[in-house]
Amino acid sequence: MNLDNLKSSVAESAGISKADAGEAITAVFDVLKGALTQGNKVSLFGFGTFETTERAARTGRNPRTGEEITIPASKAVKFKAAKGLKDAVNG
Repeated sequence: MNLDNLKSSVAESAGISKADAGEAITAVFDVLKGALTQGNKVSLFGFGTFETTERAARTGRNPRTGEEITIPASKAVKFKAAKGLKDAVNG
């Protein structure tokens, strides 16, 4: 499912226009992005939890040359599915 399909599905499910659904989806994504950028954990009951984690700097290899390179430290977003979502997908 891509963003356009999501907009259509939300619009149909909620009985609103596709434009309104698009604005709502964009607003939700912006709030999630803002919270994660500030280092907050976002828990959506029955769906899952988003949180940021720190990745330490490490040494890697350039696959073409085999030369060692330093991979800088970074942040990553992790998602852990809630039991309700896991059960829905598996059941």
